[in-house]
Amino acid sequence: MEPTQSVAERSRGRWLILLGILVAALTLSGIAASPAVADEASTESSEQEEFEYFFSGNVTFDDEPLEGVRITVEGNGFDAETETDADGKWTIGVPEKAEYELTLDEDTLPEGVVVEDGQATVTAEFGLTNRKSVNFFLGEGQRVTTDIGAQVLIRVVNGLNFGLLLALAAIGLSLIFGTTGLSNFAHAEMITFGALMVLSFGVDLALPIWLAIIIALVLSAALGWTLDAAIWKPLRRRGVGLIQLMIVSIGLSLAMRYVYQFIYGGSTRQLPGATIPSDIHLGPVTLSWIDVASMITSVVVLGAVAYFLLRTRIGKATRAVSDNASLAAASGIDVDRVIRIVWVMGAALAGLSGILWAYFRPGVSWDMGFQILLLVFAAVTLGGLGTAFGALVGSIIVGMFIELSTLWLPSDMKYVGALIVLILVLLFRPQGILGRRERIG
Repeated sequence: MEPTQSVAERSRGRWLILLGILVAALTLSGIAASPAVADEASTESSEQEEFEYFFSGNVTFDDEPLEGVRITVEGNGFDAETETDADGKWTIGVPEKAEYELTLDEDTLPEGVVVEDGQATVTAEFGLTNRKSVNFFLGEGQRVTTDIGAQVLIRVVNGLNFGLLLALAAIGLSLIFGTTGLSNFAHAEMITFGALMVLSFGVDLALPIWLAIIIALVLSAALGWTLDAAIWKPLRRRGVGLIQLMIVSIGLSLAMRYVYQFIYGGSTRQLPGATIPSDIHLGPVTLSWIDVASMITSVVVLGAVAYFLLRTRIGKATRAVSDNASLAAASGIDVDRVIRIVWVMGAALAGLSGILWAYFRPGVSWDMGFQILLLVFAAVTLGGLGTAFGALVGSIIVGMFIELSTLWLPSDMKYVGALIVLILVLLFRPQGILGRRERIG
């Protein structure tokens, strides 16, 4: 029989999750800061130490160099920016030889100067050398800007897409916490696992992408079964406390992450179809077929999870175990079997979330799951610990806020905004949006 999870344990678990979120935020801030340091290097020799490949160009108008024009590069999970010098020249270093999108910020051009034919964003790829020259052709014209209403609509759609894929990971994490009380920090590596399996079977072995995705989901579910059978069930039977279990999950997360790096390397690779153009136009919103498929898939899967929890016998048993494991066991429910099913389902959902995240970024890397671990925990805590529907609501809020916050916050700080919202909500409603109020003591 499983030990009863007391109210005090739930409260302690809530604070442990918040502590883990702060640690993850500090770590992610360190990771995010490193490219900026490299890009602010004052000499080319310092850039050579950091990067091996470079894009460069010269921005002039009427044979006069333009100073202070902002150029950004994005692709393969990397983004950076620079400005032209007094001679109109610019250089940006990138970590690997791949395809990137370079954008000239027209707002930094003088009045009445625009990029000809609207080609402010170009796609560039290196040839045989480690340098690539990219030029933007300027001319006179009237700059077309997107009004604030259109910008809000675009970000709402992007936030909904991101929130839905985030919900897939958050619901799995919430179900695991609800049935076991475990704050599983290795959930990030379960997210990464799904994307890496698609990369292995769909790119390295060149199988059809639909077949690679199916294999990845099956293997993700198998990973959840294996982790529970080999690690978590034996620890539960030994009566190991929640704090010790959380520490084990942190160690498991680190071990799996660096095994991924050892096997797949530190570079970012693309899945088939990840960079297709956005040729679906809905007013000011432009989407690709991958975006549409991602949102439809998320909605269908989330609907299936809701049906499972509300209508099926196992789903009702899962909710009973989440409410009170000891009472559920006394009523004849096989608690270990329910927990095993939750681990399998949670791992499959995490794997699917990782696949969609690889297309949304786009790119697959060894630490991609860790990059959104903070947001997954924020969504679970915001919606209410242990409640699957709370995790869904929290994920949508986090996804929307992250995208909308870029209207007034730099893109590098958008994840910090999600953490601020989390703190504010917990100050006024500690149990989360859909969580139940509990009295301690």
